[in-house]
Amino acid sequence: MNSSIIQILLIVLAPVLGGLIYGFERVVRARMQRRIGPPLLQPFYDFLKLMDKRKMMVHSTHAFLGILHFVSLWFALAVLIMGGDFILIIFLHLLSTALLILAGFSTRSIFSHLGANRSAISVLAYEPVLVIIAISAYMLTGSFNVSEIYANTTPVIMKMPLAFVALLVILPIKLKKSPFDISEAHQEVVGGVELEYSGIFYEAIYTAKWLDYIFCYLLVFMFGGNNWGLGLVLVALTFIYINALDNSTARVNYKQMLRFSFWVALPIAFLNLLMTMFHIL
Repeated sequence: MNSSIIQILLIVLAPVLGGLIYGFERVVRARMQRRIGPPLLQPFYDFLKLMDKRKMMVHSTHAFLGILHFVSLWFALAVLIMGGDFILIIFLHLLSTALLILAGFSTRSIFSHLGANRSAISVLAYEPVLVIIAISAYMLTGSFNVSEIYANTTPVIMKMPLAFVALLVILPIKLKKSPFDISEAHQEVVGGVELEYSGIFYEAIYTAKWLDYIFCYLLVFMFGGNNWGLGLVLVALTFIYINALDNSTARVNYKQMLRFSFWVALPIAFLNLLMTMFHIL
């Protein structure tokens, strides 16, 4: 099958694949906690159930920003799948998060405001690391295009191992998993920015989480280069790592999260940049 057709199918089916990953994650989490847990397709049942909920809006701008968050994230994912510019992908991803943060600040809910504040802090924790990884990839391939990374005959993880480690460190922050699920901690901020959404408008936020799974695991897959088998192994191991961490750690506060990112993830990514620079020289 033509690669462009595969890419288009991945873009179109991304929400479905993300929903399956989320459903499988819930099954795995239940087994880790010795529970029966929901069926694999439970996220889709929830999606259909939300369609029957009463449509309530705080105001039109709040609802519109939530929908734009989903659309912009899907567009960022599409550019990533098509092998586009890495910096553009990071910008679009940041834009989608910024739209959700604006939506949180557009309401009067204190929990929504706290969630928006914490989401902004989370961006400060992981976005610089993604930028440094993109710069390292540019120094390695001579291009910001992700397609050049996919086409690399030698697996990228062999040339940028520390960049992969840095990515593993920030992924729980990006996916809002313990111990870094501060932006939607249900015990503290009752879901954060998503609190004021309901019905079909919440579906946009709910489905955007599925897209985030595909986005993050594609970044992991990228480190396999043109070796699809290795890429899939990295994705599987990362899935196990994230869920094991999520089910075995307690939440930290935002200060601890920032310190961890700035003193662990960022130095590792920067050290990888220096190693790549000296390798080229």
